[in-house]
Amino acid sequence: MTEAIRAAVFEELAAVGYARMSIEGIARRAGVGKTAVYRRWRSKLHLVLDIVSALAVQGLPAPDTGSLEGDLRLLYEVTSRALRHPVASQVIPDLQAEAARNPEIAEALQKALREGQDGVATGIVTAAVRRGELRQDIDHDLALDLISGPLYWRSVVIRGPKPPKEYLGALTRATAGALKAL
Repeated sequence: MTEAIRAAVFEELAAVGYARMSIEGIARRAGVGKTAVYRRWRSKLHLVLDIVSALAVQGLPAPDTGSLEGDLRLLYEVTSRALRHPVASQVIPDLQAEAARNPEIAEALQKALREGQDGVATGIVTAAVRRGELRQDIDHDLALDLISGPLYWRSVVIRGPKPPKEYLGALTRATAGALKAL
């Protein structure tokens, strides 16, 4: 039942946004009564914070293709698909708008996005350092920005069209080159 409610939250967020989202709508989508939702979460804010926090611990496994460029390319392909998912493409911008007004949502969203991407980027960088592709003293924060920023910018901030395969290849080569220059 809890998973049905969590899935309903994403559907409701995508359909109506956080501001218009209601416990009643979530319960209806999940096929449960409102009391089932309120037994687990005391408000829609706490429900969304729980969902966003859960995303932080899930994360993506770090790709392990045996090369920096291979790992980056795989990460970019998976991330591009995930950011373009109809639910994610609507939910992430809406939660960002709410985060500007609500510090609790801002903190949970930042934690979910930062920890999820940080774990993956750290795995890629650590493997590349171990293989001798990157310097031992690489700036990990700057590496995270270089790895995670471009697709997020393109998909979430400017909401550009789906990047063509050539773009992902060029982004992979440019990011690998930038990381090697650090």
